[in-house]
Amino acid sequence: MEKAAFIINPFSAKKNYQPFLDELKKKVDNPLYYISESIPGTDDFIKEHFDKVDIFVAIGGDGTISTVARKLINTDKILAIFPAGSGNGFSNETKFNKNLDELLEKIKAKAYRKIDTFTVNGRLSINVSGTGFDGKVVKEFEKTSRGFKNYIKVSLKTFFNYKPIKVQFLDEAYQQYNGRYLMLNIANTRQFGNNAYIAPNASKSDGLVDMVLVKKFPLTYSALFAFRMFTKRLKDDEYVTYLPVSEISFKVTTKNWHLDGEFNTIESPVHVKVLPASLNILV
Repeated sequence: MEKAAFIINPFSAKKNYQPFLDELKKKVDNPLYYISESIPGTDDFIKEHFDKVDIFVAIGGDGTISTVARKLINTDKILAIFPAGSGNGFSNETKFNKNLDELLEKIKAKAYRKIDTFTVNGRLSINVSGTGFDGKVVKEFEKTSRGFKNYIKVSLKTFFNYKPIKVQFLDEAYQQYNGRYLMLNIANTRQFGNNAYIAPNASKSDGLVDMVLVKKFPLTYSALFAFRMFTKRLKDDEYVTYLPVSEISFKVTTKNWHLDGEFNTIESPVHVKVLPASLNILV
């Protein structure tokens, strides 16, 4: 296992990473691991071991995975995952689970495939990023102890008070979609996490992302929206629009974004660009 390195976010999984580490040490002789104290620390660890490690394993949520992945883009290194976040959207979409034995077997086999990633004003995203309502939700959610119940509470509280954002596309071909929206999402995979499928037809390997435009809808539509989202049935209708794109630019009247579930401040204009087949993922 000398060609695999394990990067642990100690703040994921309710700050209870020790059971994973204990199990890892029982099953792997002298494993190479790093308990991350910061993003720069993680970057330095990857840089230090880059030449002698083939597979970097991210132990955490989508934000942790994205932090590791950005150092592996367009290289021959392979990303693997042990999910330990609150939503685990990207882990679900790439078929990683909390079975360490299964993960170690995958590492031993060393089979992988290439998937797309994308950038938002140059910042990497691997799963789903967005602005508007869900950008605000993530900002408020980070003030809580996380967890799915807290996410639902914050979402409901935010929904009733949130004023739609204004989106203006810079490309003439998309200006028919200018308008006010509850939220705008860029989806490389199908789900936010917790099996909430915002883009059920999105693919990680088609050279495109799904831009999802959601207008603010009445309370009477909310149950149908939630039902469709949790049953992979969201589709174009009077409130939801899907635009498959490889690159797009627009202005938006908010700076609040989430990139793979982590809050970010991003200035307009915004440029989204797909990086086709840019990341090797363990299978």
